[in-house]
Amino acid sequence: MSIRIHPIKAFDDNYIWTLINESNKQAIVIDPGQAEPVIAYLEDNELELTSIWTTHHHYDHTGGVAELQESYPMTHLVAHAEHNVDEDQTIRDESTVNAWGYAAQVWEVFGHTASHVAYVLDIEGHKHCFCGDTLFSGGCGRVFTGTIEQLYDSFTRLNSLPAETLMYPAHEYTASNLRFGLSIEPNNEAMQQTLTQAEEKTAQGVPTLPVTLEHERAINVFLRTQEPSVIAGVKSKTAMTDDEPLSVFAALRELKNNF
Repeated sequence: MSIRIHPIKAFDDNYIWTLINESNKQAIVIDPGQAEPVIAYLEDNELELTSIWTTHHHYDHTGGVAELQESYPMTHLVAHAEHNVDEDQTIRDESTVNAWGYAAQVWEVFGHTASHVAYVLDIEGHKHCFCGDTLFSGGCGRVFTGTIEQLYDSFTRLNSLPAETLMYPAHEYTASNLRFGLSIEPNNEAMQQTLTQAEEKTAQGVPTLPVTLEHERAINVFLRTQEPSVIAGVKSKTAMTDDEPLSVFAALRELKNNF
């Protein structure tokens, strides 16, 4: 069986990650904030939508769900009880979701919202993590209905995945996140090189995603809260009472809010 993962672009910078089973021309979409680009892609590629998965309740991730359910009435909707959609399968932490015989484990990764989840899909021993707005390449989501402590714990959990895990954030924020990261850690060569590449790709309309967790560990300051260079960069911009990773993480998020 061949499964391909494709980003459908929506709004200004959203990605609706789409799992495509090449053998039976079926598709699963994750976080369809808009229905129109999904329907267009499915029709252009003669695909049948069989399932929708949501990571959280924000409209730019769920706004297209109802229309897709109307257009594809056999679609199986997978969501948390607080995602404000009419789901067929209600999920919680460590639920299992099926993708043509492959298992995706549901992880609670609260913080951005109080009911945000990620889907960790294992395809023949290789993990693919659809992390919504919790982790972005080079950054993290804002805290809305969750807490900064939850978001930090979620990052710690995601960081426990194997280094080669592919991460699939739901927005193209890479270049702006790296500009912030370099304001904290200006001598990070990996970050410098990745920013140059990201700016080139973004100018060409090419996604910078997915990325490996190993890559994120090198260029994402929110995963580098124990690095002396990051701690020093934060202290140069704001008063810190201690160097604990959660404190550094919280200070980084506040600095990013105002960057």
